[in-house]
Amino acid sequence: MATRRFRAPAALLAAAAALTLGATTAASALAPGSTTVTPAGHSFTAKLNGTATFTAGSTTMTCTVSVSAPNGTSTNKVPDAPGNHNAAGPVSAAVNPPTFSGCTTSIFGVGVTVTSNATNGQWSISAQYGSPTAAGFTMPKGGVVIKTSGLASCTLTASPTGPSSVNGTWTNGSPSRLAITNAPVAATGTGGFLCPTGNQTATFSATYDVTDTTDPAQPITVTS
Repeated sequence: MATRRFRAPAALLAAAAALTLGATTAASALAPGSTTVTPAGHSFTAKLNGTATFTAGSTTMTCTVSVSAPNGTSTNKVPDAPGNHNAAGPVSAAVNPPTFSGCTTSIFGVGVTVTSNATNGQWSISAQYGSPTAAGFTMPKGGVVIKTSGLASCTLTASPTGPSSVNGTWTNGSPSRLAITNAPVAATGTGGFLCPTGNQTATFSATYDVTDTTDPAQPITVTS
């Protein structure tokens, strides 16, 4: 996670997805409470466990590979102490945009590519301790673009007007997990026949294993 204190992202992935996108942080709906993420200063990777699905209209896109990993910068790093603790709210960190591959669609003869970017701003991840612990990604404007080819040539752009959030829950463990289920994401679609066009509310589901890459023996943990 990044080297700054987590705040309620102006909009993580704002109840609009993780690739399903919206306008509040993953923790903003909760009454503020203290949050601590450990180990302070350690780098981490978020790797898909199972499949990730995007659904827009009657079309479902499924990807088998997705990962956000450190790249030698300050991204994907738990904030250094004392920034890894927030006495009254969530803790956040900048992350690299998750990559997606191994993607297919529910429509015969239609292929798909899913790309993420940080062209219009930084991605982040945030967590708010609670029962359950809330967590999620915040993506910038246009942070995910889905393009289909074949019988239907469509483009679906997530978070088309500004940052938005994809919200889920966090479970401590070895590895710890971020689970996102049918999170709504604002999107806009263009294309012809069979394409979801205009303003859309897509949904995103995925479970990510979050592991410590500085010391793999230590789990990334969210407490009060």
